[in-house]
Amino acid sequence: MDLESKVKKMGLGHEQGFGAPCLKCKDKCEGFELHFWRKICRNCKCGQEEHDVLTSNEEDRKVGKLFEDTKYTTLIAKLKTDGIPMYKRNVMILTNPVSAKKNISINTVTYEWAPPVQNQTLARQYMQMLPKEKQPVAGSEGAQYRKKQLAKQLPAHDQDPSKCHELSPNEVKQMEQFVKKYKNEALGVGDVKFPSEVEAKATDKNTANNGDRSTSAAVGAMEDKSSGQKGSQYSCYRCKLNMKEGDPAVYAERAGYDKLWHPACFVCCTCSELLVDMIYFWKNGNLYCGRHYCDSEKPRCAGCDELIFSNEYTQAEGQNWHLKHFCCFDCDCVLAGEIYVMVNDKPVCKPCYVKNHAVVCQGCHNAIDPEVQRVTYNNFNWHATTECFLCSCCSKSLIGQKFMPIEGMVFCSVECKKKMMS
Repeated sequence: MDLESKVKKMGLGHEQGFGAPCLKCKDKCEGFELHFWRKICRNCKCGQEEHDVLTSNEEDRKVGKLFEDTKYTTLIAKLKTDGIPMYKRNVMILTNPVSAKKNISINTVTYEWAPPVQNQTLARQYMQMLPKEKQPVAGSEGAQYRKKQLAKQLPAHDQDPSKCHELSPNEVKQMEQFVKKYKNEALGVGDVKFPSEVEAKATDKNTANNGDRSTSAAVGAMEDKSSGQKGSQYSCYRCKLNMKEGDPAVYAERAGYDKLWHPACFVCCTCSELLVDMIYFWKNGNLYCGRHYCDSEKPRCAGCDELIFSNEYTQAEGQNWHLKHFCCFDCDCVLAGEIYVMVNDKPVCKPCYVKNHAVVCQGCHNAIDPEVQRVTYNNFNWHATTECFLCSCCSKSLIGQKFMPIEGMVFCSVECKKKMMS
């Protein structure tokens, strides 16, 4: 398929998740409706990740595409029907007999994801070392956390041009090259192992090499530790604390097997969130989630949340924007050359600000224009004019004068205060 055809096929999939409830706004949101180019709900303005949008099938397709053409193809399977790669999540089901007086019932716990290891005891130990609220047990807040992080850390529009908004053929080509590069140089999946086993394997390899000088640095590091040290002497690369003897650790192949992490310490260096399904990006001695690795390589548009592959873009308020996406957050009008006000880090045009966000004057009860001076005390505001900022009793102008505030009223003197309060 040529680039022109790829561009024509692109769509943001606006039917996906339509009507899904917002987990943040609850009943205040009428249901998810994707904005035509922002990755937010048109009804409540929350992000896609705040809505119960992605099904596990869609999540598995996204991660499957991420692992396509990488060394992690063992974690995906291509469907015979359409050839689309699907992520083969390791779902772990634990069955525990629970004694209730005379009867013994079976308690089943399903983890929606578990480390892809054959040793279930190892996987179980790994899970128990994660914070309880982040363990992906089906139906729990941990499962919801995993789902949200999949959307946040691995946005489909960071790897798939067809999920982006109106890319030019040249931008599609640049994005494909970028994705190929990070798959080859940075992408990895954590490896859960017992440190003693890693050391033993490294020692055996070193012995097999018969002192060959080409032995890896990881093996050398293990060899240094093999002189009578126990597993408890291995220290976590992030928190620097020792591992407890018998506990599993997480390794990152791209970092080298001389480094290891506590399961709860295997986090992104930028957002400090657990790396979802242990999917990491390694750069300059640091672990990143997909989103923040991409942010370290490319500017990201604060409007559409996509990476910017165009040479022309604008910077405003410490953020980057596609030229066509520096728009009012409320009405989407283009703000180039226009007056705007930042509201919760989002630019809003002056008319929308006055209509939706402006504070109201206690004196005249009209909205206060963002460009005019105002007097603010606690949560009360006045136009800074002789017509509005007046004594609530005698109507004397208080501009440049001392005043006494009480419950949204202001007084020029104790006398006026007493007169009004009586």
